Amino acid sequence: MSTEAREQLSKELRDEPPESFGQLAPEQSALLADALHRERESRASGLNEAAEEALKLVPALARGPVRRILFR
Repeated sequence: MSTEAREQLSKELRDEPPESFGQLAPEQSALLADALHRERESRASGLNEAAEEALKLVPALARGPVRRILFR
């Protein structure tokens, strides 16, 4: 695995990749890093949507302050 691919995977994993990942071809490493990035974005988007839905349970007048407190 190239140094660039290792750095990209480290960034997405937020840790050093396992030694076994060294057996991956650079294209495979890039594909894995991209898939991890897309999954992280998807989960973040889902969490944001769930938070907005939960705010609908808060009375309308309190939503603004509650949103600022929770999502600074």
